[in-house]
Amino acid sequence: MINLPDIQPIGIIHSCYTEKFGIPRQPGLVKSATARLEMLAPFNRMEMLKGLDRFSHIWLQFVFHETMTEGWKATIRPPWLGGRERVGIFASRSPHRPNHLGLSVVRLTGIVREGKGIFCDLAAIDLLDQTPVIDIKPYIPYSDRLMDASDGYTQPVEKSAPQNVVFTEEARDFCRRYEETTGRKLYNLIDETLSLDPRPASHRVRSGEYGTLFWDINVRWQAGAEFFLVVNCAEKDRVEGQ
Repeated sequence: MINLPDIQPIGIIHSCYTEKFGIPRQPGLVKSATARLEMLAPFNRMEMLKGLDRFSHIWLQFVFHETMTEGWKATIRPPWLGGRERVGIFASRSPHRPNHLGLSVVRLTGIVREGKGIFCDLAAIDLLDQTPVIDIKPYIPYSDRLMDASDGYTQPVEKSAPQNVVFTEEARDFCRRYEETTGRKLYNLIDETLSLDPRPASHRVRSGEYGTLFWDINVRWQAGAEFFLVVNCAEKDRVEGQ
């Protein structure tokens, strides 16, 4: 038995997704989903990132930190199959893995120094806020993109039509004011995320009302037969205080 070294996080994710519900099931699906990777000491050194900005995308290896206490599973029901069929854990990208390790390719939009901090700005992410990152590698198209690879059981979902997302006037106005104040593209983020239908497979056959957190904003939306209606947006603390 090989004695493996302890793994130390090299950085922490600050994401627009502050809860698991709503996170895209794969990276690259929501272009407006952004995050910052804050480099942690002793890895917060510009020399360790030298040359990385010459790549448009990077691989992040991370820990599914919120599922660690739930343990791992031998089989799971992937949402790609509508939650009706079981596959082995190693035939899935479920977070309920023996070592809770995840892998994601994201767009690198910048590397910045702010005060004593060093940050990598990311886009098209599928990462939960506060996710520990344990490694970074450049994405290399000629070797990482395999044109003859098969889609497995994910192909039918890739071809599914996106949901139509409609905003009430109140929700649209809130997004406009929020964007003017913060510079964050809240409207596009909501629209792109909900169009993928983040509901569990078991919920997709019925209507209902849902709430999803984006940054510090609680978004209330209704699932109908033909479209999703964004009803209201409010700051998280205000909603909890009601």
